[in-house]
Amino acid sequence: MSHPPAVAPARRRGLADEVADRIREAIFTGGYAPGTQLREVELAATLEVSRGPVREALLRLEREGLVRSEWHRGATVTELLPEDVAELDSLREALETLAVRLVVEQADDDALDRIDAAVTQMDRAADAHEMVRADIAFHDAVYAASGHRRLAEAWAAIRNQVHLFLLTRIGRSTRDYLKHIPAEHRELAAILREDDTNSALVAFAAHRRHALEVLMR
Repeated sequence: MSHPPAVAPARRRGLADEVADRIREAIFTGGYAPGTQLREVELAATLEVSRGPVREALLRLEREGLVRSEWHRGATVTELLPEDVAELDSLREALETLAVRLVVEQADDDALDRIDAAVTQMDRAADAHEMVRADIAFHDAVYAASGHRRLAEAWAAIRNQVHLFLLTRIGRSTRDYLKHIPAEHRELAAILREDDTNSALVAFAAHRRHALEVLMR
């Protein structure tokens, strides 16, 4: 008696991946602002693909939290509601608290140097969107320096939503963001080297609180 295969045959998803990458990049560079409607027909024509890969790509971006689909509006770039902002902030606090503790306790000089390099990249940002990328890269480096694989994976699960959080922030005040963010992160990087967990936690909490206050004004 034959048995069915344990897994179904794999399907090629390369085109949907590429479409998702293009739409995500357009969101992150400001081409599609929060609230923008994403029409399958228009995207398919622009990207010169059929509607199938576009539909799959939008579903993927919805799982990432970058897109929302509603029956009466279709797909739109996610606009963060106050409850979204509050949930993201509380989850960031939980993850970042553990990350900061681990970095202060056990990160080596190479890992700390990579955090410093992320701060240096901020000085080279040409505009607010590049600054947001550098901001995310800084936090990537912090989680990497924690040496905690599952913690880094948990951060990766909300990373794109935090990117959207920061895009929403620069929508409120670009000048404030460009003016203060490099110095804030330089201070955070420096305090991670001071072997003082409590001071580091206080500094990172103040950093998150500042971003939250900008969004909630």
